[in-house]
Amino acid sequence: MTIYSKPSCGIPNDEHPAMLQLAEQVHEWGRELGFQQVGITDVDLGKHREHLQTWLDNRYHGEMQWMETHQDLRNDPAQLVPDTVRIISARMDYLPENPQHIQILKQPDKAYISRYALGRDYHKLIRKRLATLAKKLEQRYTHLAAEHHWPLDTIPQRPFVDSAPVLEKAVAEKAGLGWIGKHTLVLNKEAGSWFFLGEVLTNIPLPINKIVAENKCGDCTACLKVCPTDAFVAPYTLDATRCISYLTIELKASIPEEFREPIGNRVFGCDDCQAICPWNKYAKHTEENDFSPRHQLQNSDLVTLFTWTEEEYLKNTEGSAIRRIGYERWLRNLAVGLGNAPKSQAIVNALIQRENHPSEMVQEHVKWAIERQKSTKKSKRKIKRTI
Repeated sequence: MTIYSKPSCGIPNDEHPAMLQLAEQVHEWGRELGFQQVGITDVDLGKHREHLQTWLDNRYHGEMQWMETHQDLRNDPAQLVPDTVRIISARMDYLPENPQHIQILKQPDKAYISRYALGRDYHKLIRKRLATLAKKLEQRYTHLAAEHHWPLDTIPQRPFVDSAPVLEKAVAEKAGLGWIGKHTLVLNKEAGSWFFLGEVLTNIPLPINKIVAENKCGDCTACLKVCPTDAFVAPYTLDATRCISYLTIELKASIPEEFREPIGNRVFGCDDCQAICPWNKYAKHTEENDFSPRHQLQNSDLVTLFTWTEEEYLKNTEGSAIRRIGYERWLRNLAVGLGNAPKSQAIVNALIQRENHPSEMVQEHVKWAIERQKSTKKSKRKIKRTI
């Protein structure tokens, strides 16, 4: 892929009229490709590097070793893609038309799946769109270079979607897409936080966004208080090892017992801190059909999903983000949900069918769930109200 030589080799600065026009075209191409917003920033991530280091030092990343692996690349995008001087950040809405967050959480015999995972996996879709944007940028700049006699070089420019050491939230904030809220997600005053992020790293010195979104969280702490597992140690600081998204998706081992009850019926991720955020009343529903719920996963019974064979699981999660946790952890999570569900003989019967599952981890969670279902004692733990 053709890209461009370093600014020191004669490329115009970001004040050049042609570069200003090119930046406008980048925004236009982004809208044409289905992104709701595009921003451009430099590679100086400043304070975000220090925040990440403190977070890692406190071991808040748990088993997510990839957060500290290649940290030098995460802190310096130019090491990830040589000669990078600009990052194009783009967001795409994913909230389905009828999200039913509260309704499903209030029906403890239903399975709650994080809204981002109800449709097709976003990685390929967004990466493909970003690659198209990068190609358009390459072609247009090549034309400008010939017209203005600018030098060219050949180095790859690359799109990324949550799959490489990129501080995507820090980049999005610098690029003007919003501010990082107290729940550590990017918030936009006109769109809330229900969106995916993706980036293109390039060494074209495009004009950067000069307006940083004002942090409008104010005194609100709703997202911190609603967390069922008290995962926020402070505003803007998440202890991932207590977060339900981590426990149900990233954690490969058994879920600690102290978290099983507050997990409730959340079997893949958690959206509580987003659902309660006042800014999400401005969230827009997705225009992408691929993000629409599939296989009734937005409103499925825990028992129904628990009785899926591995073949059914693989078939029904094909092309889905849910596939990444594998069948074993899928059953582990569902067993926790069933243990928290209202007492039912149908649930007990379903659990008994898995008592001798080959996985010791599944057996452990099934045993816990059966004991919960058969227990006549009320839990002594006060479950935090959600949403």
